[in-house]
Amino acid sequence: MVTRTSIEFDPYMERKAFDETKEGVKGLVDAKITEVPRIFHVPKDSLSDKKASVSVTDLEIPTIDFASVHVDTASREALVEKVKYAAEKWGFFQVINHGVPLNVLEEIQDGVRRFHEEDPEVKKQYFSRDLANKNFVYNSNFDLYGSSPSVNWRDTFACYIAPDPPTPEELPVTCRDAMFEYSKHVMSLGGLLFELLSEALGLKSETLKSKECLKTLLMICHYYPPCPQPDLTLGTSKHSDNSFLTVLLQDNIGGLQILHQDSWVDVAPLPGALIINIGDFLQLITNDKFVSVEHRVLANRQGPRISVASFFSSSKRANSTVYGPMKELVSEENPSKYRDITLKEYTDGYNEKGLDGTSHLLNFRI
Repeated sequence: MVTRTSIEFDPYMERKAFDETKEGVKGLVDAKITEVPRIFHVPKDSLSDKKASVSVTDLEIPTIDFASVHVDTASREALVEKVKYAAEKWGFFQVINHGVPLNVLEEIQDGVRRFHEEDPEVKKQYFSRDLANKNFVYNSNFDLYGSSPSVNWRDTFACYIAPDPPTPEELPVTCRDAMFEYSKHVMSLGGLLFELLSEALGLKSETLKSKECLKTLLMICHYYPPCPQPDLTLGTSKHSDNSFLTVLLQDNIGGLQILHQDSWVDVAPLPGALIINIGDFLQLITNDKFVSVEHRVLANRQGPRISVASFFSSSKRANSTVYGPMKELVSEENPSKYRDITLKEYTDGYNEKGLDGTSHLLNFRI
């Protein structure tokens, strides 16, 4: 006889059992499952809006060509205006002619795929949830044990690249060279982006760099396996980023959507482009001048989808620097909208909350 308790759904135990395989979502797919396990099912009410509300032709995030950035003052000023519009109205934009060579983009995507498709026993050596004490960790769903209503259909590895780079030996051989090479270019592009964003605020070009926005780089490399029932789950739940700025490389499969004027808009893959988005920290220190926008990734029958997100974010080191809206941007007419915080305070709360579909930034509003 089957007792009632044996068929009751215990999400914690099921999440724990999934975690303890150390094989992630790819392990489920390799086992040829045909149905998505219950822990991945998103609540019914969040499924009704899976389709983009607006066709791509009607609305798409701005694409900015950086080819002219160093040509002359007039070209740079025109570029700054485009960045300003994108950061204020969209929070997202795609960049072409960004200076990162195409072969470097291809190699990091190949490296991420190689790691995730490595023998599970090799990957398990890197399995951990302790990014505070390790430079490289592999796992599935950083917030697996948090308050998120469902588990996301993706596996991930994460690595702090700056300010304390890992030793080569700490990184898997499958992606080591690619990570060092790609991150070097991302740091350089980040420097340029923070200059343009400073100028877009009407400030000196070094302003944001001087606030250490560029100091910490966290690379998070996602692998979204093909999903047998993509309408039941999500690749990544709705969230905004715990960063100053995020540089995202996505492959050609698609699935990224951003919330713009209460509508979901597809961010169609653009070969060779990088996606830039404003993070929560930058919205806070610009006093809402720039917007950190919620976004998500749909699950897909096709795959795997590879994405590489590089976060200019908070350091794993305890840092007592306090951030609030920049004094240059507040006045009697435009007072501070946020209280001062440390990035650690923000990040600890963000990670504990997990991707539960709510904005963490709202907790710091005055």
